[in-house]
Amino acid sequence: MVSLLEAGPAPVEWSRIAEHESWRKELHRPATYVHKWWARRLGSVARHLLMAAVSGPDDSIADASDRLRGLVVYDPFAGSGTTLVEAAKLGAAAVGRDINPVATLTQRQALQPWDLEVLADLFGQIVRKCARPVQELHRTVSNEPVLHYFWVALAHCPECGEDVELFTTRVFARHAYPRRSPRAQAVCPDCRGICVTDLNKDEKGHCPTCGLTFSFQGAARGRFMTCRLGHRTPVIAALNGTVPERRMYAKLVLRADGKREYRGIDDFDLCLYDKAAKSLADTTPDELVRPLGALEEGVSTVQALRWGYDSWERFFNERQRYSLGLIGAALRDLPGASAEREALIASFGRTIEHHNLFCSYKGEGTGPVRSVFHNHVLRPERCSVEGDPWGAQGGSAGFSGALTRLRKAAQYKNSPLDFRAEANRILSVDQSSLPIARPLSTTWQQFVRNPATAYTTTGDASQTDLPDNSVDLIVTDPPYVDNVHYSELADFFHAWLSGMHPYQGYPDVPSTRAVQEVQNAAPAGFQATAALVWRECRRVLKPGGCLLFSFHQSQTTGWCALMRSLSDAGFTVTTTRAVIAEVATSLSKTAAAEPNRIDVIVVCRDAAGTSTGAAPDRDEAAAQALSEIRHLREAGLRVGPGDVRTAVRAAVLATGTRQSAAADWDALQAEADHQATAAVAEFNTT
Repeated sequence: MVSLLEAGPAPVEWSRIAEHESWRKELHRPATYVHKWWARRLGSVARHLLMAAVSGPDDSIADASDRLRGLVVYDPFAGSGTTLVEAAKLGAAAVGRDINPVATLTQRQALQPWDLEVLADLFGQIVRKCARPVQELHRTVSNEPVLHYFWVALAHCPECGEDVELFTTRVFARHAYPRRSPRAQAVCPDCRGICVTDLNKDEKGHCPTCGLTFSFQGAARGRFMTCRLGHRTPVIAALNGTVPERRMYAKLVLRADGKREYRGIDDFDLCLYDKAAKSLADTTPDELVRPLGALEEGVSTVQALRWGYDSWERFFNERQRYSLGLIGAALRDLPGASAEREALIASFGRTIEHHNLFCSYKGEGTGPVRSVFHNHVLRPERCSVEGDPWGAQGGSAGFSGALTRLRKAAQYKNSPLDFRAEANRILSVDQSSLPIARPLSTTWQQFVRNPATAYTTTGDASQTDLPDNSVDLIVTDPPYVDNVHYSELADFFHAWLSGMHPYQGYPDVPSTRAVQEVQNAAPAGFQATAALVWRECRRVLKPGGCLLFSFHQSQTTGWCALMRSLSDAGFTVTTTRAVIAEVATSLSKTAAAEPNRIDVIVVCRDAAGTSTGAAPDRDEAAAQALSEIRHLREAGLRVGPGDVRTAVRAAVLATGTRQSAAADWDALQAEADHQATAAVAEFNTT
């Protein structure tokens, strides 16, 4: 059967819906956001791929759920579990595998049923053990809650020995929209008093405490710092491989009248921090959970290592280690091995993600804290923010909100909603999806006996326990060739999880890194390891079955490595299609010279049983790809040259998988770039 996507382009409504979902993904599909995972594809895209795979050009896609009922859907790169959740909603049997145990933990939360009474009871136990001792360490002398403490890193001038505060600007708190709300807070370089300033009027700061008028410019600019005597030094050279000391210089207080006020640091604040540090030193290892392990060299860890952060414990100050360690120990010591205990431990990940030295302050008018992962690399912050990890009075991602977040995820699992495009609106409606929550099988045999369960495992997807011809459909989202290095980032969570044992069988290993990982900065390495996974997919896929996935890649070398890996494994790409998959205002998009917002949908079949006689040649493939991007633009969606390049490169390189003789991939890669450049020129002039 020729599927819907093989017969024609993806409907524009899919891109409209995806764009809508991408603005606040975690609100629309909370089940897959209980724990952090990176580069998630959109749930609506996965849903549409599943429906398109079982629909022909003359079928009603509204009836696709009937055709999916009872089919086995497999995702070898299951990540956060998006495919598994969408398959479950459509009545299919879901099977997932991922090489990283943190990903498996995320999938398990997306699928497992929870007893909300049990969840509330266990959460109550955490409240009784942790809430008061943690909150008492984040108070003023008048017992007002402190929402945030502000810290600046120090470096020593190698020429004169002076401590240099690594401020880029002395304005440390401003509104997200400063033209509309120009009121901001600056810190005096002399007495460290807090100075209110108006960014629309003031070119300098004026301290009401000591009378100093000062420049907003800090001592750090770019990679360099300048001390008060004028000595200019690279920051990295000044640090000399050692973790910088940090100085607490301000706090944000919640007053009794409900208003928030920025204040300077006083002796009580310093004594309170010292109290936390002493408690940390006096507490036995059994009383706290501590982040374990050392950082290894990697693309994502290199900056942290250059700043001396060579262990995960160093990512947290002493008060954070004590407060988070108390919560972690209370979670670890919860009785039993239930799904509810596991869910609470998984929720703890959100708290540690926003409470560490690599977090910075976004300001007012938006979520206040940038998490450690806002750059997809572990980049040290010169000015960091410390919140109350319990967070009952406000702040960011305090553990006090875990139960509320889990209840929302449970509600979605029981009564999932989806989107429908109607005129110029996107509506969130009941699309007759089935409940997601289902028990988990621990073996393939158990899953076969009870297909109403879901089967998720951790391990190399090139080696599975799935029998030959056991899967009806494979829908997945392979890792990037050269961007997000998942295991290097996942180890941040694993450092805590390994001491908490969220579920039976969670691995007790120093790192989640594995030599079999497909994600690889080198295209040749990606090609080799991806081909092994695709070959295993071909083995388990039933005759006539289909492999579909979305892929996001801006480099031609990455697209070439992907297409070669499919060809090496015996797959033919029957078509590529473009859909919107990224919000237009994301940081990575606005910063790029040619933003790339589309995902390319790649549809594959077993080469041994696929006729390629009617497949488009290179010129036709490039023209088809350009036509699809134009169609999106004509429908009012924001696309540009970067999207054209991506779509054309993918389409041209896909023809290499359809050649009966071995393709000349070097020549094809050059042809893909040539066709992409020509398509961009045509796109820009029409």
